[in-house]
Amino acid sequence: MNRFRIFLFLLVWPVTSLFSQEFMTVKATDLQNKIKGGWAGQTIGVTYGAPVEFRYQGTMINDYQKLNWYDGLLKKSMVEWPGIYDDLYLDITFVEVFEKEGLDAPSASHARSVADAGYMLWHANQAARYNVLNGKKSPQSGYWLNNPHADCIDFQIEADFAGLMSPFMPATASVICDTVGHIMNYGDGWYGGVYIATMYSLAFGSNDVQYVVEEALKAIPEKTRYHACISDVIKWHKQYPGDWKSTWFEIQKKWTDDIGCPEGVFSQFNIDATVNSAYVVLGLLYGNGDFSRTVEITARAGQDADCNPSTAAGILGVMLGYTGIPEYWKMGLHEIEDMDFKYTHTSLNKVYRLSYVQAIENIERHGGKVDGNNVMIKKQNIKPVRWEQSFSGLYPVERSWIGKNLTDEHVLEFTGNGIVINGQYKFTAGTVPEPGSEKVAQLEISVDGMKPEKISMPLNFTTRKNEIYWNYQLANKKHIIRLKLLNPDPKAELFIADVIYYSEPNRK
Repeated sequence: MNRFRIFLFLLVWPVTSLFSQEFMTVKATDLQNKIKGGWAGQTIGVTYGAPVEFRYQGTMINDYQKLNWYDGLLKKSMVEWPGIYDDLYLDITFVEVFEKEGLDAPSASHARSVADAGYMLWHANQAARYNVLNGKKSPQSGYWLNNPHADCIDFQIEADFAGLMSPFMPATASVICDTVGHIMNYGDGWYGGVYIATMYSLAFGSNDVQYVVEEALKAIPEKTRYHACISDVIKWHKQYPGDWKSTWFEIQKKWTDDIGCPEGVFSQFNIDATVNSAYVVLGLLYGNGDFSRTVEITARAGQDADCNPSTAAGILGVMLGYTGIPEYWKMGLHEIEDMDFKYTHTSLNKVYRLSYVQAIENIERHGGKVDGNNVMIKKQNIKPVRWEQSFSGLYPVERSWIGKNLTDEHVLEFTGNGIVINGQYKFTAGTVPEPGSEKVAQLEISVDGMKPEKISMPLNFTTRKNEIYWNYQLANKKHIIRLKLLNPDPKAELFIADVIYYSEPNRK
């Protein structure tokens, strides 16, 4: 009889062991608590850092500079400064698309929702909006030849939703990131979103910050600039375990050259995803699970000092759960949880619920199941996403001020292999602005006498074109570029600000 029992145990044990290794079981209430913590953490982090966003560029925020937090700040910010929540209302836009169309909602639906939304956008998001409105679909809308902001932070600050709806499922989070992230980004800009979403996904199963930071990096191809940067931050943290400022200086020395974003080239301004991801990791590693220290270090690193602590606090919010976020940081949170984020139909309380519903559906369609209060999630391995690189073969050599209104024609001559012409279409000084104006400047731009390319420059801020013109695929030689305004308007002016010239990288 004993031998028979031993035989049955040996027969059953491998199956039981395999099942326990393949699945992770979590209480539904715990899952809800962690999803809620992720959204609350984001909201707290962005509110905390908003007053210093891009006010400290290329410098850390000094210790004596007070960063305020008080009861009532959340409500004041939601009512008076709704635009600071761009990382939240983009996030929520994608959640709302999934709510309407299901988890198989195509990239085109997400792109159109962003393009048609009434909220303000910048950098890669705005360039993508213009591209979509003018006929370029994803992934071409985010591709670096069509989007000078392809490496900017945009998808990184809005990829939280992908991780929150993919608990313990990092591979699924990456697929969602592919669907949505290429609307506005490519290369390092896309990798920022993939990495952040993967950290969110892993945070559901581990309170070990260092493990989550290092394990999530497996989602990024090794021979990429992004992977190298985050690897360096991990290395420097081990080298200077008690001194975050030393690691910050190392980041500055090696990773702050931006060659893509037209606003960041030859400038201390840096909205590149790579360096801002480095600041997120800096805060997470040196914060080591302490919510207050994490958000403060991430904000004090500077540059995008509201979105970065929002990301770090969101990831930590998943680890700790909503109930684990210190009460100090939840002061006034209940006052805003039923308030819709501007330009959306969704509040925090609603997105808590939607993300949980979408997470359960995601779990079930990927082999998991729900049994009462138990949610069994089929584990996934982390695999690196595909290799991408933007702005290959380009090196900034000059930024030249033009500072003139285009009334007829303007000619540029330069030697190099790339160019970006910065400027904007705006009302003429003294003209009373027309809200929602549909004025659109029409230009012709020709390169070296070839057939002109027609370009539209909307005056409306929501549908505007960030830059007048760019071309990253010129032969490395002398070029002549002609700009001609086809429809001069006495009430509006097309202002040419400056021009960035590129050449082949210096190989010395």
